[in-house]
Amino acid sequence: MPPPFLRELLLVLAFGLLAGLICKRLRIPSLVGYLIAGSILGHGALGWVSRHTHEIEYLAEAGVFLLLFSIGLEFSFDELARLRRHILLGGAAQMLACAVPAGIALYLLDFPPTAAVLLGAAVSFSSTVLVFKSLSEAGHADTPHGRRAIGVLLFQDAALVPLLLLTSVLVGDPPTATDYLWLVAASAFFLLAILVLRYLLTVWMVPFLSSHRSLELTVLFSLVVLGAVTMFASTLGLPPAVGAFAAGLCLGGNRFSGQFDALLLPFRETFAAIFFVSLGLLMNLTQVAQEPHIVLGGILALLVLKTLAASLALWLTSLPPRQSLGMGIGLAHVGEFAFVLLLEAHHNELIRYETSERFIAIGVGSLILSPLLMQYGLRFARLRSAAEQQDAELETLRQEGHAPGRAMVIGLGPVGRSVASQLETMGYELTLVDRSPINVHALAQLGAHTLAGDATEGTLLDAAETPTFELVVVCVPDDEVSLRVVQQIRQRNTTARILVRCRYASSVGKLRRAGADMAVSEEATASLEMLARISKMERQ
Repeated sequence: MPPPFLRELLLVLAFGLLAGLICKRLRIPSLVGYLIAGSILGHGALGWVSRHTHEIEYLAEAGVFLLLFSIGLEFSFDELARLRRHILLGGAAQMLACAVPAGIALYLLDFPPTAAVLLGAAVSFSSTVLVFKSLSEAGHADTPHGRRAIGVLLFQDAALVPLLLLTSVLVGDPPTATDYLWLVAASAFFLLAILVLRYLLTVWMVPFLSSHRSLELTVLFSLVVLGAVTMFASTLGLPPAVGAFAAGLCLGGNRFSGQFDALLLPFRETFAAIFFVSLGLLMNLTQVAQEPHIVLGGILALLVLKTLAASLALWLTSLPPRQSLGMGIGLAHVGEFAFVLLLEAHHNELIRYETSERFIAIGVGSLILSPLLMQYGLRFARLRSAAEQQDAELETLRQEGHAPGRAMVIGLGPVGRSVASQLETMGYELTLVDRSPINVHALAQLGAHTLAGDATEGTLLDAAETPTFELVVVCVPDDEVSLRVVQQIRQRNTTARILVRCRYASSVGKLRRAGADMAVSEEATASLEMLARISKMERQ
């Protein structure tokens, strides 16, 4: 007989799959389905999966770490420095504007002072993981409003440790001054270690690994860095989630960052589904059925309070009022760290079991609504993602009869990626070719049409349907290889425009004779740039 854990894991995955398919058919976010699936599987309904199954909890934590790792890859230290005012001001304002009114209201409802303080602090948390996933699916993670919202949530994640120390104070076991000094010292040491590790990875390990062009080694390397930094943070007494985010920062900010994210995408999505289903397991549907007025009233009060608090915080970060309100609606839910504080309070007997069950029902209910609230908030604020803006511009071109056709980019180094990004913005239907399967796989995971192999071979160009392209851009860093590629392309397509990047000015004539319409020499471009700089220096 298989162990019970495997049976429960299979149920979680199967129900998650079924819920995801139903949500796709109904065109609603899959996160809603995962949470509902978990509440059905839990002890308040079918009771097929226990919310205290430790193995599933570990897999759910892996989903959290992978998602936070992806958030770290999206950011850089420079960007965090630019956003520091938004993170500190917006995060502090959001937590205070939420925790203080919630704590006062609970105290007026005859909650003990300690319970009122802790539950008020718990209410102030929103889910960094859920918001990031919702913004990514909607195409808003890289927008100014998306960046500000994630910055506010990162402040909340960092505030977890001080709040756990506050719990110790409330239970009568206050930490000493040494404990606070250790927290400050550990945080400073962790930050310094991350800066050193990022430097070593960027200048040595990542280029060394990329030279092997191995998908397996890249995935293993990413997981080792993620696990090591997360464990290091936990050893210092910091939240492991902070370590997962820091691991992403270590590998972010370079041209390989997208590859790491794309290669880990299957793992991230699978473990994230387990995480959201496991959150649904916390809800007791029997509790909801017995006290619908309390649960629904609590959810409504929570949504109003958190919308106002988050809107105020985002407005203080210089986001326009309508956009602040729209994103505030998207942040109006209780995050997973709220349940960490809740369980800590329950274990220390600061709140009763019935109170924790009601709070869990209200919190999970708000989580179920949160993806829908995010969609509504973005529509209310009339916010468009970059992709939606490009689609609108492309549709206008098509209506005017000026839509671009098909284009192929060969060579996906820094130059090739920049060219491909610009062509995609212009509306071309792209095919991307590179010898490295890592470069190709990363872009394929993002939805691009890719081919891996040697473009000097006719079989690859035939598979790419070379005669159908209107534009071909060759960005290979070897002039002899570029020459052979151009010859092969021109044999198959006599009408396409061929643009080639070459290293030496002496190669321009050879490439033009081989069939290139234009060749851009790095030598000539560099000399022109240097002459322009010299002229500018003389004028100064």
